[in-house]
Amino acid sequence: MFDPSLVAADNHWALWAIMLSIATFGLWAEKTRWGSRLSGTIISILTAFAAANLSIIPSAAPAYDMVWAYFVPLAIPLLLFQADLRRIIREAGPTLIAFACGAVGTVIGTAIAFWLIPLGEHGWQLAAIFCSTYIGGSMNFAAASEAVQLHSGDLLSAGIAADNLVMTVYFLLLFSMPSIPFFKKYLKNDRVEQAPKREAQSGAEQAGKAKFDLTHFGSALAISATICAMGFAAQALLGIPGIAILLITAVVVTLATVYPGKIGTISGSTEIGTFFMQIFFVMIGASAHVMTVVRVGPVLFLFAGVILLVHLVFLLTAGKLLRLDLSEIVIASNANMGGPTTAAAMAVARKWQDLVIPAILCGTLGYAVATFIGVAVGFWLK
Repeated sequence: MFDPSLVAADNHWALWAIMLSIATFGLWAEKTRWGSRLSGTIISILTAFAAANLSIIPSAAPAYDMVWAYFVPLAIPLLLFQADLRRIIREAGPTLIAFACGAVGTVIGTAIAFWLIPLGEHGWQLAAIFCSTYIGGSMNFAAASEAVQLHSGDLLSAGIAADNLVMTVYFLLLFSMPSIPFFKKYLKNDRVEQAPKREAQSGAEQAGKAKFDLTHFGSALAISATICAMGFAAQALLGIPGIAILLITAVVVTLATVYPGKIGTISGSTEIGTFFMQIFFVMIGASAHVMTVVRVGPVLFLFAGVILLVHLVFLLTAGKLLRLDLSEIVIASNANMGGPTTAAAMAVARKWQDLVIPAILCGTLGYAVATFIGVAVGFWLK
């Protein structure tokens, strides 16, 4: 198949050079006056998105698959080494409530989109797929498509492209919401206001650990890789797709809670995990190629947009009534849309360290239940 991009999909070294450069550029830009108003994550997504849509880099490549397969799972334990569950369990409740409200909003949004936008004979199947992916994440896209037996290459390709494009825009909105005066005025935002103070305190606490330690660096990667190996081995043995992430999370949280003096003192793990997540966001931006949507299925873009709009409006309204914090609302919505990885990455990027565990747990819960809910909604609409 002809590859129109300047850098071919099989030019692995060049793609890795570009992805690492964009990730580093985003982190650098975050420290500038103009970049600090956005975030390194947003800048990296936009840069990769522009590069892909200008046909500089491809929208799909084996290198991107490697990010999903290795960098994302490795990042999860690295980001949780200091997650003593006993200190943060109190934070999980409100985020879980917000997550449940977001799931209800997605179901309502799917029904409204289905009734407003005709999708033809495969409409109910597409509704099941989009409902699943907007409750649990992209993993549920493939699972739901198999469950409803939708094997049309054009429809699935257009669906994935529409999902990636809409999700890129939606992630940008979620990352920006805590800085938008309207949302800060009408929603509770205690954590948003305290984030700069927490970051300063965290920096003071970590001042003595700032020195690079190669032993700690190696230990962090080795422990993370070992936990991932155990998780995926158990998943293969049990034959339950998606359970590896939940098992990985359970193991590292248990270790961090039972042995906080040993696991929690490994310096550099958060920094490594954050950089891995930065690469993940570069891949998110690069995979959102607008031309595929325009060429194959523009109606799916509108369909996905309606679902997300209803989801967000419902979640914000419920959050206002239940007096949920703005940070809990956006993290829960991120967990609904992107799963545990993107939600955890957002919590880290926004300096909401106490929401990393709730983000992971809510996201993995979505992985577990979203396909069942989405398929049920699809058959109901049928």
